[in-house]
Amino acid sequence: MSSVANHRQRNVIHMQLAQNVVLREMGDVEREELEALLEVRDFGKGDYLLHQGVHEMEQYFVLDGVLKRAVANADAKEMILRFAGAGDMETSYAAWRLNTPTPYAIIGVSKGRVAKLPMPRWVEFLDRYPKFKEVFEYHVMRVMSEIMAHTITLHLLDAPGRVHRFMRKHSAEFADQIPRKELAAHLNLTAETLSRLKQRGKI
Repeated sequence: MSSVANHRQRNVIHMQLAQNVVLREMGDVEREELEALLEVRDFGKGDYLLHQGVHEMEQYFVLDGVLKRAVANADAKEMILRFAGAGDMETSYAAWRLNTPTPYAIIGVSKGRVAKLPMPRWVEFLDRYPKFKEVFEYHVMRVMSEIMAHTITLHLLDAPGRVHRFMRKHSAEFADQIPRKELAAHLNLTAETLSRLKQRGKI
């Protein structure tokens, strides 16, 4: 890992951070201060950035690739709550605020890169800039609302309906970055069912 300033692609990373959903309203001064706190980490498919049930947490800004937020039971059966791609972010902010272990894991779905910092330092930064704290907390609540809506639709919609809803919410380019097996699991389908729906023109 390296800092943003020392990274060989720092100019690209600077531009990517400026386009992030949480950071794009920041001015140059605030973003420069934040970038000085960030470390850049590359990840691969299946790499854990955050394990379920831990207390040490970090804030992640996705630069490239796709992450998934997933929860597993004692039998290691996994439920994928959401995906986050370039320009999005991942966090365990609510658990940190409640002083509880992380209720989910954050895992690489593809090869990619994040800029990250420890949660206490991110919170300290937000406390200095209430305007951006409001933007961030709104995004956290929106993500939680979307996860709740997704969970409900798993029970209310049939298989084609679940796929159509996902495609309405996300671009085709983003969907193409997600392996079919992972997307099917998120929609509570088998990969074979997803393929069959596509072949029959149902999606």
